[in-house]
Amino acid sequence: MNAALPEPDPLARAASQALRNTLIQEITAADGWIPFSDFMECALYEPQLGYYTGGAVKLGPEGDFITAPEISALYGRALANQLQQIMQDSAFEILEVGAGSGRLALQILGELARRESLPEHYRIVEVSGELRARQRQLFEQSAPELAGRIEWLERLPEQFAGAVIGNEVLDAMPVEIVAKTGSGWVRRGVSVDAEGMFAFSDRPAPSDLVQLIAKRIPHSQELEAGYTTELHPIAEGFVATLLARLKKGALLFVDYGFPAAEYYHPQRREGTLMAHYRHRAHTDAFAWPGLQDLTTHVDFSALAGIAEDLGAEVLGYTSQARFLINCGIMELIESQPNDVLKWLPQTNALQRLLSEAEMGELFKVIALGRGLAEPLLGFVRSDRSSTL
Repeated sequence: MNAALPEPDPLARAASQALRNTLIQEITAADGWIPFSDFMECALYEPQLGYYTGGAVKLGPEGDFITAPEISALYGRALANQLQQIMQDSAFEILEVGAGSGRLALQILGELARRESLPEHYRIVEVSGELRARQRQLFEQSAPELAGRIEWLERLPEQFAGAVIGNEVLDAMPVEIVAKTGSGWVRRGVSVDAEGMFAFSDRPAPSDLVQLIAKRIPHSQELEAGYTTELHPIAEGFVATLLARLKKGALLFVDYGFPAAEYYHPQRREGTLMAHYRHRAHTDAFAWPGLQDLTTHVDFSALAGIAEDLGAEVLGYTSQARFLINCGIMELIESQPNDVLKWLPQTNALQRLLSEAEMGELFKVIALGRGLAEPLLGFVRSDRSSTL
């Protein structure tokens, strides 16, 4: 185990060991090797044991990382401004995929209630039963009058019109890791070494993965041997499904990532895979399976390509800071009561959301959609769609 990481308590340790045993059994049954995408899927989503399906707190000070809605309600309130515009031009429906603690939904619905612009339904697609329970509890305690607007789904609706929001969802979808060798591309997988520890090992990349490399990675033939990166077929398929089922409206994804030219830059030769455990970001993907998050950056150019393939539009792409400013976050904080004790924490939170040194530039926002007549508010200035 990674000695630099804090030790889990006995119950968490036992759960992690149970998931480790499950992974070892899966690897053994597959002749000693599974693709990293299968390892990541099991580590994050194995029923009752995976990171997102187990019972531990994920978000906030007691969890492993903090998302924007946990930092300030201003985030969800500004986002509500954009969602209201989308709904007015399509249908008064919101679909949130992967709602985390539920705090973003609470902020959005609270702001839309103040604007007298509530959706007819706020649907949440959540694969984690534990997170669904936390979301219900939050609304029952904080806004029972809004709880009736929410419908929890275990799968995507067959058709949808309105606004779709995914906040830090795509980064947690299993990825393929590929590496360049002197004889071509290999697919990185996981095996078990002689000491019973997980280890990376490579096999020749199958033809479909080689085709995806050629499609997604600019100048892939020119990259040097040893270059390692990720591909995102599962996230791409998820976005394609959403777009195919969207009759009219827009999908909004907020995540950390880059356009392809930056993502697959020759100097980013070790990829973007990271683990998050108790507010520590590190690179040991095998430490405490089920207790730590595994994430990668998002290839936003791939999302734009999917929209083009399906006859949809890229409605905007920009930094989180510029998006929130365009959506009126500065006006929201200026409208706060003149109370220094409340105003100072809000300004500190705003700094985290907007600063280039924190979330403001690292996180990006992309909108994909169809059938909307007006340009979206969040991208009226500093739209970077041309970089995709």
